[in-house]
Amino acid sequence: MDLGLKGKVAIVTGSARGLGAATARRLAREGASVVITDITEGSAQEVAASLRDEGLSAHCVAGDITRAQDVERLVEETVSTFGNVHILVNNAGFPRDKYLVKMSEDDWDQVMNVMLKGAFLATRAVMPSMIEQGWGRIINISSRAHFGNPTQANYSAAKAGLIGMAKALSLEEGRYGITANCVAPGFMDTEMVQALPTYETIKERAIQSQPVKRAGHPDDVANAVAFLASECAAFISGEVLHVTGGRYG
Repeated sequence: MDLGLKGKVAIVTGSARGLGAATARRLAREGASVVITDITEGSAQEVAASLRDEGLSAHCVAGDITRAQDVERLVEETVSTFGNVHILVNNAGFPRDKYLVKMSEDDWDQVMNVMLKGAFLATRAVMPSMIEQGWGRIINISSRAHFGNPTQANYSAAKAGLIGMAKALSLEEGRYGITANCVAPGFMDTEMVQALPTYETIKERAIQSQPVKRAGHPDDVANAVAFLASECAAFISGEVLHVTGGRYG
C-alpha cells in the first residue's frame, strides 16, 4: 500500500536509537526524507549514515530539544536541506522513576522539559511552514503510562500532557490541513528498557497483563506513526492510537 509519503520531509526527535530510530527508518522507507535529531550527536550521525547506506534520504542535526535556539536551528537546517517540513514526530523523552516522596525537582523538571517543553518548541517551530503549505502531521509519542503508573508521576504526567497538547492542536490547526495525533506504546523491547536491572521482571509482568502475549517491538510503533503520517489518516485528528497488545489500564 502506498502511504503517500514520497517527497515528504519528516523530523523525528530523539531518533538516535529505539522507537525514534525505528520510526525514522520506517518513514524513510516509505519515501520521506528524514531528519535524525538527538542530543547524542555520534549515535544520531550513525543512524543517518545507516539510512543513507540503504539508499534512503536522511540528514542529521544534533541538538538539545529543550533549547529554543537549537530547535530553531533544527528546523532552519531541515528546510535548507530538504526544502520544507511536513511531518513532526515528538518522540524525545526518558523516565526518571521514583516514588513521589523521593522524587527531586530535577527528576520532575528533566522529564517535563524534554517531553513537554521539547514538543512545544518543536511544534511551534514547524507550524508556520505547515500552515503556509496547507498540510502537516504532528504525531506525539505518548505512552500507556498516561493512565498512571506507580513511581512514574513525572513520566505519566508528561505523557498525558502530550495527549492534551495533540487534542488542542487538532482543534487549532485542522483548518490548515494539519492533523495532530498520539501514539501510546505499551511495553516495548528497546535498548533503554533492556538496560534496566529489573528488565526481565518488567517484561514478564507486562506480557502477563496484555492479551497479545509478546513484547512490543519498535517497528510496531513505527508502523503506527507511518499510518498516522499518511494520506490514509487524513481525516483522523485528536486521537490516541494505543500500541499495547490490548493492554490499557
